[in-house]
Parts: sequence; C-alpha cells; structure tokens
Amino acid sequence: MASSAQDVFINCPFDDAFTPSFQALVFAVLACGFRARCAREMDDAAETRIDKLYRIIAESRYGIHDLSRIELGPANNLPRFNMPLELGIFLGAKRFGDEDQSQKRCMIFDTEPYRFQMFMSDLAGMDIKAHGGDRRAMVRHVRDFLTAVSRRRTIPPTLELLNSYDAFAAALPDLALVSGLDFVDLRFPDYERLVQAWVRAAHMP
Repeated sequence: MASSAQDVFINCPFDDAFTPSFQALVFAVLACGFRARCAREMDDAAETRIDKLYRIIAESRYGIHDLSRIELGPANNLPRFNMPLELGIFLGAKRFGDEDQSQKRCMIFDTEPYRFQMFMSDLAGMDIKAHGGDRRAMVRHVRDFLTAVSRRRTIPPTLELLNSYDAFAAALPDLALVSGLDFVDLRFPDYERLVQAWVRAAHMP
C-alpha cells in the first residue's frame, strides 16, 4: 500500500481533557495544506480498530505522535499504552516496509524535555519536542516539522498561522452553533469541515 505525502497521521489521547490539544494539532495540519488522519476519522463496524490503524498508518507519509499522557488512569490505576503502540507500528512500517514506507517521517511530542527517557529509553537519540501543554507551541512545532519534511513553500509563516489559530479557537463555539453542531461533543469530521472552511476563507493553503 502506497503512502500519501498529503496525509499526516495524528496519534494522541482522545479523552475530553486532551480534546483542545487534539483540535490544535488538526488545525495546524489542515492549515498547512495537509490532510489530517486519525482513528476517529471513520466509524466502520466491519473494520477492527487495529486494522484501521494499520491502514491509516500505511497510507500516511507523515506522523505526529504525542506521548505526554503517561499518568495512571483514575478508573483502574493503569497507564494508557495506545500512543506508544501506534508509534511503534509507525516506526516498524518505516523500518521494515517497502521503499515507499521507508520515506515516512515523524515528530514525537512529550510534555517536558527528556522525560521520555524515564519511561521509553529506547527512543534515546531521537529529537523529542516538548510542548509543555501549550497548544500554540504544538501548532508551531507541527508547522516547523511539516515545513522541514515536505519542503513546501506554500506553508503559512509561523505568526500568520498562530494568529489564525487563535482567532479560530476563539470563534469555534459560535462557528459550531451557526452550523447546528454541538460544540461540547464535536465529531472529528464536523470539526475538520469547520477548519477547512476557515482555512479557505483565510486564503491559506
């Protein structure tokens, strides 16, 4: 299966607390002119979750992986391992896949610099980006990563992108209301369409 240089796989927590950060990542990807891919893009009972991940990862040239959620869950006192698993699948596809898959590139996020060495020491030597929970930092890092790996000249300058993100985040509740959507429970395809409409109106890529 061939990967697309248009597709960016987003691997991050999907809980309510992380939703604004997830939305910031999606905004950055779309505003830079790429397609955001994630496990939430489609509900298909005929496809298992792991098979969906295999397919999306295979189709995505680029990946953004957030490993910041390592705390023990309140319900069972256990950590969530989905994000490290999906990173491992992505790196495995790059390492053991065909010539097309070997072109994959990824960025890895954590909250603090070098914290990952305490829970995933095999990543030593990789350039992990610390965002400190700052969504504007996430947008900036995504922009810089996609600029570096794609060499596209159409990606917006940093300040323009951040200003657009700030304005969109402030307007999002009203945009959802006007579109007849529930801002508190905004589905990924609906959020994607709102961002795409905003980007088109702002004449971004």
